[in-house]
Amino acid sequence: MGDPFYITTAIHYPNGRPHIGHAYEMVAADAIARFQRQAGRDVLFQTGTDEHGLKMAQAARARGIETRAFADEMSRHFHEMADKFNVGYDRFIRTVEVDHHRASQAIWQAMADRGDLYLDRYEGWYSVRDEAFYDEGELVAGEGGEKLSPQGTPVEWTAEETWFFRLSRYQQPLLDLYSTNPDFIRPESRRNEVMRFVEGGLSDLSVSRTSFDWGVPVPGSPGHVMYVWVDALTNYLTGTGYPDKDAANARFWPADLHLIGKDIVRFHAVYWPAFLMSAGVPMPRSVFGHGFLLARGGEKMSKSLGNVVDPMTLADSFGVDALRYFFLREVSFGQDGSYSPEAIVLRVNAELANSFGNLAQRTLAFIAKNLDGVLPEAGRSDPADAMLIEEVVVACAGLKAAFGDLALSQGIEAWMRGVFACNGYIDTQAPWALRKSDPERMHAVLRTLVRAIRMLAIAILPVVPSSANRLLDQLGAGPDERDHAAIDDDGWYNRLAESAFRLSPPVPIFPRLNMPVDAEAGA
Repeated sequence: MGDPFYITTAIHYPNGRPHIGHAYEMVAADAIARFQRQAGRDVLFQTGTDEHGLKMAQAARARGIETRAFADEMSRHFHEMADKFNVGYDRFIRTVEVDHHRASQAIWQAMADRGDLYLDRYEGWYSVRDEAFYDEGELVAGEGGEKLSPQGTPVEWTAEETWFFRLSRYQQPLLDLYSTNPDFIRPESRRNEVMRFVEGGLSDLSVSRTSFDWGVPVPGSPGHVMYVWVDALTNYLTGTGYPDKDAANARFWPADLHLIGKDIVRFHAVYWPAFLMSAGVPMPRSVFGHGFLLARGGEKMSKSLGNVVDPMTLADSFGVDALRYFFLREVSFGQDGSYSPEAIVLRVNAELANSFGNLAQRTLAFIAKNLDGVLPEAGRSDPADAMLIEEVVVACAGLKAAFGDLALSQGIEAWMRGVFACNGYIDTQAPWALRKSDPERMHAVLRTLVRAIRMLAIAILPVVPSSANRLLDQLGAGPDERDHAAIDDDGWYNRLAESAFRLSPPVPIFPRLNMPVDAEAGA
């Protein structure tokens, strides 16, 4: 069992159906989790739904159904989306679960025991949509002069008895955390934003509500439920069995990576570490705030604008692996990116279908047809063979280094250099011409290509797992021969050849995409 690696997405708020931004975050986290598993890490990957709070109660009331029934229905849509996109989570957590209530009440009690909770009256601005409190100075004016949150959402004046958390006590400890651990908040632009916010001073935070009852009850305080962010953030601990120190998953804390949208960095990089400091729980190692996936024209997707993309429809139109590849290749991770049907078709056809897919198809089909599927022999080598293998090794190492640094797009770009090198090699060496003129040289060329394609398939597996696994199946790679070590394993080819393995006529792995009949499909 390798070193533990714990990665989480934000748990998604299911007051509406999932949109493509939710799929983007899940896919990115899944690719990172798969990459770490390939590296030999013992991975715990958690995603799920955040089902408490006033928005959920209001949405259920608008539907005329019980809040729990509404939560069950809507959470199922997120579960189905994760499965549709081949997201290999280890736990899909729901905040209505008993063990999560227990963990939330345990961290509350730990903060209370520290003296960081006190009862008072809250009067101030609250955004139901953000489930967030805002100071007067943070508000912005709307087009009609109305007060809006920094996110542009409506706010309302709220007054009620509430428990407060002494967030002001943790201003300097938080700044010390950011200073001593620069990678705690990534990318750097998010870190700078958070530091400026904390340096401006922290007010104590209202952490309970009495105006509704859909939430985790506050221990020993009838009528109070926890502020949804106390409850939601605690899910990351729930997944490790907190507060039981001997729980099966306790070894996974502290989390290695909280992967979240940039709009909720404050909750994860200010409130969450302060809660953990108060409760005496170690800090997670890193919070990464990724950018938004924007609709055509650069607009942020939102229900109010009517531009929310249905990820299930999009997956049916283009294919799951094609979308996964597009998301992670097109968008520089940490920055905003945009989507259009034309961009998906162009990117996927140019790189997956025409470059890597065509390379694999024509190589394996040639072997199946002309060598009866028998793996090529060593043949007559040439310096170009070793040069290609070296280029592919460098490309795979480039992907590995970039993924380790969460530079996902750059990693795939490095991988593509290996693909392009293979295409240049096959065009120059022309094994179809060598078939009659120099069969020994043809064998060496095909052998080199099979080795290169296998390495490239293993390297890109976290991004397009279904397709890469099908290709590796065709190449006779066993389930335990698809990790990073397998890329560097020089003995696999001879072992496979000695086993009398034969390549079957290959089935195309990356078909070319066509524009949907409705070019606006999902957009």
